[in-house]
Amino acid sequence: MNTWFTELQTHNVSLGLKMEDVLWHEKTPYQELAVLETEAYGRMLVLDGAIQTTASDEFVYHEMIAHVPLLLHSKPRKVAVIGGGDGGAIREILRHPGIEEAHLIEIDEKVMEASKRFFPEIAVGLEDDRAHIHFTDGIAWVKQAKDFDVILVDSTDPVGPAEGLFVPEFYQSIYDALSDGGIMVAQSESPFLEPDIIRRVMDGVSRSFPVTRLYLASVPTYPSGLWSFTLGAKNTLPAPRQVPLKTRYWTPDIQKSCFHLPGFVEELIR
Repeated sequence: MNTWFTELQTHNVSLGLKMEDVLWHEKTPYQELAVLETEAYGRMLVLDGAIQTTASDEFVYHEMIAHVPLLLHSKPRKVAVIGGGDGGAIREILRHPGIEEAHLIEIDEKVMEASKRFFPEIAVGLEDDRAHIHFTDGIAWVKQAKDFDVILVDSTDPVGPAEGLFVPEFYQSIYDALSDGGIMVAQSESPFLEPDIIRRVMDGVSRSFPVTRLYLASVPTYPSGLWSFTLGAKNTLPAPRQVPLKTRYWTPDIQKSCFHLPGFVEELIR
C-alpha cells in the first residue's frame, strides 16, 4: 500500500505520513474521525484532518499537560479534563497519589469509543473507579463546576466546536470553577506556526489569573514539533512537589526547564 495521509497544518505547511491501513473512518455528529495505521508513528487518531495523537509520541503531550500543573499544586484531589476523549490525560492524572476524582468532559462519545478500541494503552485510565465521564459541552459544563483543584483544557485546534475554548469568558469560568490555589493548563499551539494563538490564549488567561506562564514540549507529530501550554494559577506558584513517577518524557529537570523559554518565544509573549 503506497497511500499517504497529509495534514494541512497551516495554509502553507503540511505533514505527510505513509499509511499502512485505515482502521476506522466516520462522520460523527461533531467531526470527521479516523484511525490510521502509519509506518512512522503506528496508530494515529485524526479529527477533521488534524492529528490528535499517535501510539508513538502520545506520552509527551499527555505527561506534560498533566504532571506539570499537578506537581505545582499543593494537594490535588479533584481534577477535570475538558476534551481529551482519548483518555491520555486521565491516565496520567490517576498516577498521582491523592487523586480522588478525575472528570473527563468530552462532547463526542465516538472519540472515546475509538480510543478504547484502538488505543487501549492510552484509554486505560477511563476504566478506573475514580474516572467520571461526562459526554457534554465543556463550555456549559465548566459554568456549573465547583471546587476543582486543577482543570486541563485538552482541546482540538480553535475551530468548530473548540472555538469557544479559546476566549476570555471561558477562562473566567474555569477560574470560578477552581478552588483556592487552583491551577489550569490549556494547550496553546505552536510558537513557530501559530504565535497569534499563543498571544490570544496568554492574554485571555491573564485577564482572570494573576499568574500566567507558558511552557514548552517537543511533540513530533504536532505542527512544527514544538508545542506550548499556557498555565494559569490563582496564587504564586510554589516549588514543584517531589513525586516518584514512571514517565518517558517528563522528569523533575524537565519540570523546571520547560518554563525557561527560547528568546523568540519570550519575545512573542512579551
